[in-house]
Amino acid sequence: MTKPIVLPLEEVPNARDLGGYVGLNGRKVKLHRLVRTGKMFNIPQRDVNYLADYGVNQVIDLRTAGEIEKWPDTNIPGSKHYNISVHADNKNGVDKRLEQLRASYDKDQYAGFKAMCHQYTKATMSEHAHHTYHKVLELLANNEAGATLFHCSEGKDRTGLAAVLILYILGVDMETIRQDYLYSNYLLNDYRAQMDKKIVKQGGNYSLRAAVRSLGGVANEYLDTALILMEENYGSIDNYLKQALGVDEVLKRRLQDLYLED
Repeated sequence: MTKPIVLPLEEVPNARDLGGYVGLNGRKVKLHRLVRTGKMFNIPQRDVNYLADYGVNQVIDLRTAGEIEKWPDTNIPGSKHYNISVHADNKNGVDKRLEQLRASYDKDQYAGFKAMCHQYTKATMSEHAHHTYHKVLELLANNEAGATLFHCSEGKDRTGLAAVLILYILGVDMETIRQDYLYSNYLLNDYRAQMDKKIVKQGGNYSLRAAVRSLGGVANEYLDTALILMEENYGSIDNYLKQALGVDEVLKRRLQDLYLED
């Protein structure tokens, strides 16, 4: 597998370029075209300048209205901004306060794991999410030059699923797609360590620490929740793209032509 291209940003979590992976017919995914990150809240000017110089001309925010209100994106000059939430409501287990989590999570070490599987079920099966991911692909298809940056909170789940779908359409093999998805764990090590330190400081027990650790990372089981649902309900990922997301051959070819090297 080609090593993920990590962008040297100081305050934007989990930032990387999807370019360099080998896709359809041996054609590589173009660089400076597809950027995935975590939230862009209150980022320093050096990060803003880097992204502007990198060619970012549209930003797609996959977070809920509540998240956006609390942690609004810093504007990247010269870019268009789109708020398109994956989830219809403002509830997101990862963003709950520690005191809310403690009510159930300190009694069940697997509570975070189960919550994440539920989030992936919603992101895969809800009609709202289907419309969102179709809109993401449409925006990509209409961006003939420059980079699209798409993100959620930590850039691992809603963003991760978007990246899976995009790379699959571009013909990248599934094992490479999976490794790119799992790479978020490496980039978010410090984030999880900080969460754990905060829990310990506030007297959280081992069950709570384990549950929140599951919230702060990605896992094969989370991605497999989505892939299995696609197969069970639609027969294949291709059918899911066509029937649930409305991705026809014209849109698929358009994305391949725009984002794969000649």
